Formats: sequence, structure tokens, C-alpha cells
Amino acid sequence: MLRHPSAKARSAMTIPFDNSYARMPERFFARIDPTPVPAPRLIRLNRDLARMLQLDPDWLASPEGLAVLAGNRVPAGAEPIATAYAGHQFGHLVPQLGDGRAILLGEVVGRDGIRRDIQLKGSGPTPFSRRGDGRAALGPVLREYIVSEAMAALGIPTTRALAAVATGDRVVRERLLPGAILTRVASSHIRVGTFQYFAIRGDAEGVKRLADHVIARHYPEIAAEEHPYAALLSAVIARQAALVAQWLCVGFIHGVMNTDNMSVVGETIDYGPCAFLDAYDPAAVFSAIDEHGRYAYGNQPMIAHWNLVRLAETLLPLLAAETEEAIRVAEERLAGFAPLFQAAYQAGLRRKLGLFTARDDDVVLAGDLLTAMAANRADFTLTFRRLGAAAADPARDGPVRDLFIDPTVYDAWAARWRQRLATEPQTADERRRAMDRANPAYIPRNHRIEAVIEAAVERDDFAPFAELLTVLAGPYEDQPDFARYAAPPEEHERVHRTFCGT
Repeated sequence: MLRHPSAKARSAMTIPFDNSYARMPERFFARIDPTPVPAPRLIRLNRDLARMLQLDPDWLASPEGLAVLAGNRVPAGAEPIATAYAGHQFGHLVPQLGDGRAILLGEVVGRDGIRRDIQLKGSGPTPFSRRGDGRAALGPVLREYIVSEAMAALGIPTTRALAAVATGDRVVRERLLPGAILTRVASSHIRVGTFQYFAIRGDAEGVKRLADHVIARHYPEIAAEEHPYAALLSAVIARQAALVAQWLCVGFIHGVMNTDNMSVVGETIDYGPCAFLDAYDPAAVFSAIDEHGRYAYGNQPMIAHWNLVRLAETLLPLLAAETEEAIRVAEERLAGFAPLFQAAYQAGLRRKLGLFTARDDDVVLAGDLLTAMAANRADFTLTFRRLGAAAADPARDGPVRDLFIDPTVYDAWAARWRQRLATEPQTADERRRAMDRANPAYIPRNHRIEAVIEAAVERDDFAPFAELLTVLAGPYEDQPDFARYAAPPEEHERVHRTFCGT
């Protein structure tokens, strides 16, 4: 399965790599260099992220840096690998997946002291490609760049986009499409499916080595605990509960919550057919491959728990010597997911409603609003954003009422909401500012992303891409010059299906 690096020239540029995962046993990955591309062209470089990673953005934008971002040169200190993992895909176990179109160049420690992976996505075939071409089309690269950077600006843990490069070649999908490579940055690319890869093979030593690596790299505070592997399970559970609550609070739908797409560090990873709600609908599904709605918006907490059960299964030999005791420990830890998620989600909804204190009936108040929004096809993002102005001044209810098919439903709810607000000590201005920090005005709406992709793919026009990134960099700010980006789609603009692009 292993394939050795090619003898291609290596870049003289020094990137401060310190590659801990490449020091793991060889069965954890395949050593493979990126496949060169014919005519690389830099589409976008995330200069702020580069500086945070202690990389020189001017060098990255130079011909030599572009060659690295395109996979045509390997920087000094890099140890390119494609990592091995398995996964449950739509509930069905696939024992071998792995990085089929991504190559991890190495790890760097940023100015903030955090170690991060630098990975080229779409950089050519690997031993895990399963007959795929290992390439990425331009559209999915732009989608991931847009959404991952938007999520970062929204304050949601996520992988990041360092660069997008056009390759100058074409990839075969439903038709010939321009190719591209995304340089992705993550705290880790270790997944639930990575643990499954070793557990499926009965490789208990591999599971333990992986768990020890994850603890040392991502959860060092639990290394000295009496039961560190149980503590690791709890730590991953806590981060996933918080992450999915944040997804729901901005109307995000991952689209493919397979176990190989769940990071053990609690970052959003693998943006394929992801989407954001326009009209609120807990049953909303956009992914074209999710035919039965397994990963619908409202199912995401349940699926996260299901995936965490799969993680717990891999850790059983580390939790206790006896199987029954190990299962008891796992179940005890897994039982913590629901209360952690509910606490995080309810706290998020309170912030969105301008509530600073917690009362038991707040859950009913928030739930009744969401039910009314679903029945009236009210836009998720705009409803909550406009509530900020309405909270400060009841005379400004009009823009919220306009989002409901039956405005009287909103009126009845708003009367209850204002009674609840009256019990809070904050001033109207304080509440408005807090709500505006909790309720974005701008999200990467699906029709906007599709328009960006169409302009780039069909007309080689990247101006809409650049402008959308500018808007999404300030999601909580009022931006009068870009007010149109806050508007929901017209009926003819609605996006009903999104695609993974593999």
C-alpha cells in the first residue's frame, strides 16, 4: 500500500515544519508527494492566516510559493503523507477510506502556540484514491474556501482555507470542469474514522498509539488523569456537543456527517454538500447524496451522538480490562452528550433572543418561535437579526412581521417575548448590541455561493468570489454597501440541491 515520494525538486523555502503525525508508525499513512499540475494560478491567498502560521505571505504569492501551493514543489521540512482512516458512510461501514485526494504536507506551530496541519486538497491520487483521480474541481474548492472562512468569522470552530489555486487542467465530473487545489489548515485531520481504521483491523496497539497522540497533541490537560482514555472520550463528546449547537444556531447543515467527516478536536471539517437554511425548516436537506434525509438540519445532534458511539466502540479495550465494565464506562460518558448539547443550544438560543439569564420556560419560548417560523417559512437568519431592532423598539416589529406568512402569529409570540425581556436588567441598547453579536446579518447563502461558482467556472471571473469573502469577513456588522447580500433568494434563485464535488 505504501508508495515512496518522488524525486522531484524540493523548494529551498524554509517553513517551520514539526511533523508529529509523520513520526507515527508507517501503517498510519502512505508517504506520497503531490502530483504536479500544468499551469498553476493563484486565485486567493489568505494573508492573515499565513501570518498567523508564521509564513511569509509575499513568498507564498511568489512563483516559488505558488509552486508549493500547487503541489509542484515540496517545501523543505515537509513530509507529505496521505493518512489512513475508515468510516461509516450513511450508516454503512467502509473499512478503508483514507486521504484519496488530499496530502498532508506537515505541521506548523502558529503565533498562538497552536499546532496545525497544512494539507493540499485536490493534489492528485494517493494509494487511498479508490480509482479516483485525486483531483478537485474549482467549484468545490471555492465552496469550501467561502464556507470555512465564513464559519471562522462567525466564531465557529473550523478548518481554514490558506489558499486556492487553479491548476490549469480539467477534471472529469458530470462534465469537464476546471481543476483547483485548496490549501487547508486544521488543528488536526484525525477523525472518528481514523480510530475505526485500526479498531476494525483488531489493531489494539494502533488504537492506543492514536489515542495517546491525540491526548498529547490536543488534550494534554487530561494526560495525568487516572482514566485518560475515558477522559478523552468525554472531551471529544463535549467539543462535538458544543460544535453542533453552534451549527444549529446559525442554520448550518453539514450535509455528510459520516464518521470519517467528524474531527476528534471538535472542528467543522470536510465541507462538501453543506448549506445554510434560508426559510427555517428542521427537516431541510440539501445534499444530493442524502436521499433519505439522514443528515437533515434537525437530525444533526442525533447523528453526532451516533458517531460518538462509534468512537466509544473503538476505545472499549482502553476503557477497562473487562468488556462489560468498558461498556458501562462508555455508556456513562456518552450519556453526557445530550445535557451538554441541550445546555449549549439553549444558551445559544437565549443569546439570540436577547436573554441574559436562564429560566425554565425559555425553552418553550424559543421553541414556539421556531415552530412559528417553520409554519410560516420565515427566513432563519433575517428573523433573528431583525429581532435585535425589535427588542430595542417595538415600533420596529414591521420588518420581522413581514417575514411571516401570517404576521399575527409573530405578534402573539412577540407579546410573550417582551414580557420575558421586561424581567431582564439590561437596557435596550445593551440588549440590541448583544443580539447583534449573536445573530449574523450575513451568512454564505446558497444562491450566492452558486453565483460565485458560476462566474468563476463559466467566465473565469473571480470578482464575485472576492466580494463575497469581503462581506462574510464581517458577518455581525451592518454593511450598507452590501445590504443585498443579507437578502434571501428570490424564488428563481433558490438552491434545492448541493453536491460534494468528488
